[in-house]
Amino acid sequence: MEAKLALIVNPIAGMGGRVGLKGTDGEAYLRALQLGARPVAPGRAVEFLRSLSPDIRVLAPPGQMGEAEAREAGLGGRLEVMGCAPQEGPTSAEDTRRCAGEAVGRVPLIVFVGGDGTARDIVEVVDERVAVLGVPSGVKMYSGVFAETPAMAAIAAERFLRGEVRVERAEVLDIDEEAFRRDELRLRLYGTALVPAAEEVVRSGKEVASYAEEELEAIASYVVENMERGVLYILGPGSTVAAIARRLGISKTLLGFDAVVDGRLVGRDLNEAGMLELLKRYPKAKVIVSPIGGQGFLLGRGNQQLSPEVIRRVGVDNIVVVAAKSKALRLRSLRVDTGDPELDSALRGFRRAVVGYGEELVLRVI
Repeated sequence: MEAKLALIVNPIAGMGGRVGLKGTDGEAYLRALQLGARPVAPGRAVEFLRSLSPDIRVLAPPGQMGEAEAREAGLGGRLEVMGCAPQEGPTSAEDTRRCAGEAVGRVPLIVFVGGDGTARDIVEVVDERVAVLGVPSGVKMYSGVFAETPAMAAIAAERFLRGEVRVERAEVLDIDEEAFRRDELRLRLYGTALVPAAEEVVRSGKEVASYAEEELEAIASYVVENMERGVLYILGPGSTVAAIARRLGISKTLLGFDAVVDGRLVGRDLNEAGMLELLKRYPKAKVIVSPIGGQGFLLGRGNQQLSPEVIRRVGVDNIVVVAAKSKALRLRSLRVDTGDPELDSALRGFRRAVVGYGEELVLRVI
């Protein structure tokens, strides 16, 4: 049987990340453009396609929803274009749903480039009639349908198409973006999808976990007591880092980035540009982040404001990892997917995580 898959790209997915909008649903897309956001998904799609075996054919919507990326990747005669979306101009969720519906029955696997919103649109139409696989490109990726990276998505797709792996059910989750921007995290199950049961796919969706207050306070006390004077500390999302902010006596943006110097708040809900501006004033800096529980991503999921340029300015050795001990023990390893392969390589290896007062665990970053 001919190896063939459908590729559907949400060209605006992930644009809100670096500018701190936490999503691009609704009018947030226009706001992202005003803030200078650049497209993310097309490049991720090209990376996926260039990693794909040359004997696999691709069915794609016209224009920026797949055709343009396929041509840039050099697919040539391996590309078949569907007539389900406009050749030019803005695209919509309805275009995504229409293209997914057209692909059903023509391919055994639909690969999409986007986030949870795109996954919802596709699964709403596809249900469990064909397998789906996400190339990570959204601001929100809480569902268990995404590969770790575009290159790993290509490996998982090939293994499935060659019959090396079967499928398994995965949850499709999403959050209320309006609530998310108000610092409220509300997860909702929207359905299930069949995904390739390959090790390149991150099986579990993100968890919204609660930990003992004493556990978080111990971490916070140790980190605060060891903060250096004159150093800019950029505090990432999550409840563990929020405990550090409480110890400092400041109000933390739970799902965003804030910055402190000498215990004083100098930046709140920062986007990439805001961090880079602060780094001009405070050349010595550290970033404090906590891995996402269910998937173990340290960078590249839910914290895209921390761009490759910001990380390089801070320095990979100045990233402080904090995690509740129970979470750290559950994680076999940490993952990174900054969108910059060279930086990802520099971040890999072994890294210490603060898990208690004066207590650290060594975790492998893959």
